Amino acid sequence: MSLPKLQIACDHSELSSALADVKHVGDVVDIIEAGTILLLQEGKKVLRYFRALYPDKRIVADTKCADAGGTVAKNCADAGADYMTVICAATIPTMKAAAKEIKEIQVELYGDWTFDQAQQWLDAGISQVIYHQSRDALLAGETWGTKDLEKVKKLVEMGFRVSVTGGLSVDTLKLFAGIDVDTFITGRGITAENDPKQAAKAFQAEIRRIWGN
Repeated sequence: MSLPKLQIACDHSELSSALADVKHVGDVVDIIEAGTILLLQEGKKVLRYFRALYPDKRIVADTKCADAGGTVAKNCADAGADYMTVICAATIPTMKAAAKEIKEIQVELYGDWTFDQAQQWLDAGISQVIYHQSRDALLAGETWGTKDLEKVKKLVEMGFRVSVTGGLSVDTLKLFAGIDVDTFITGRGITAENDPKQAAKAFQAEIRRIWGN
């Protein structure tokens, strides 16, 4: 079982705020994500800034693309992104078109997706998915539970590299012990802390404690 990676989600409305947060933790985290809201507000220049600041880090464009996959992916790749997200409702042709233009795509699991659909993604050569507790669900009081963990386990067993996100804290990581999670994604779990850099280090330390050899 490999050591899970840590991804910072920059879910900001302004580039200046995102850059301020990234500069605190960019050297600690493994992956830097330009969040959906940030990309909608500021465009692909966000990706260019992140790539310039951290040329050796993995950069994700969280576009949640639903259509025009090839065009969106090429624009993101040209701006410096390694990965791009597509929404699970996108068609297989849209996903394949995106996958041709960027290193990898990740399928965002929202709503009423099925494991039959997931098998179709695998069959199409798509091996990364992101399992969510959405922002709206968390605000409504939902938390990580057995149902979620069983779905994550099944996706891993199918052969996916699974990222998990939504309301994660250092304390919630232990819920995933024994599961081969690829990446933990958090935004405010790090950036809302008084010392974001120390918060990111705490996440990394707990990941090493649980999954380390």
